[in-house]
Amino acid sequence: MVRVAVLDDYQDVALKMTDWSVLPSDVQVQVFRDHLADPQDVAQRLRGFEIVVAMRERTPFPSRLLAELPQLKLLITTGMRNASINVEAARDLGITVCGTRGLPYPTAELTWGLILALLRRIPQEDRATRAGQWQVSAGEGLNCKVLGVIGLGNLGSQVATVGKAFGMSLLAWSQNLTAERAAQYGATLVSKDELLARSDIVTLHLVLSARTGGVIGARELGLMQRTAYLINTSRGPLVEEQALIQALQQGTIAGAALDVYDTEPLPIDHPLRRLENTVITPHLGYVTVEGYRIFFGDAVEDIRAFLSGMPTRVLTTPRG
Repeated sequence: MVRVAVLDDYQDVALKMTDWSVLPSDVQVQVFRDHLADPQDVAQRLRGFEIVVAMRERTPFPSRLLAELPQLKLLITTGMRNASINVEAARDLGITVCGTRGLPYPTAELTWGLILALLRRIPQEDRATRAGQWQVSAGEGLNCKVLGVIGLGNLGSQVATVGKAFGMSLLAWSQNLTAERAAQYGATLVSKDELLARSDIVTLHLVLSARTGGVIGARELGLMQRTAYLINTSRGPLVEEQALIQALQQGTIAGAALDVYDTEPLPIDHPLRRLENTVITPHLGYVTVEGYRIFFGDAVEDIRAFLSGMPTRVLTTPRG
């Protein structure tokens, strides 16, 4: 029998999103809805499984954990990139790592949902209306405001395009951005400091790396206008979390909308849960029915291909 573990199925949807019955009859699939943070707990749970399906970066697979799973032969990640899997260590241990396709737009859509919720005070008004109150706040519009986009790649450019449709002025910056690419999306390339100082809304769309970690810290937050808002739907560590919390508590900036955090799931006693000038969501950027159907459908394809001796969508890293 081949045992398959599906991890971190928070919404209990993995088995509903595709037809798992197409797998060979000797394949047994077990779904885990809860998240284990301790690597030793993960190792204990996964011993005896030959195949693991991981949802994005919810459960990391560093080299030490992989070494404790001698029966693991196939590790699948949803998406074609997962910074929390040591792909080279997996290869050296004889573990094949495969990915899936994904959708290019859900995170950009959520970004605008968060911006509108934050500026128009939608969560507060929803709670107040349900409690019997009526019009308890005055929101802000987007037209003629300045949108600062940090990272004008696939997602950032989609966000910029929508900002233009709202009648906003666009500024853009990233370490390798050119004025020509910025102009393609109606944006003006400026320095990071100028973008922070001039923008009414700053939105982050960078890949987390050694260069981009902490790209927004206390100094950068201090450059922003007290009436400005910060949006992060990329990765939590792009922003120095404690500096952001302090800025929000002290009113250095007006507010923040966040979908990503240093620690996920967000601890129950985390101060971000108690700040009124925030909108927070539980890393929903990629979470859509359409996306899940692709993720889990491709995961089943990956398993079938691997068991037939012809693995597909294999992730590799060059040897250094």
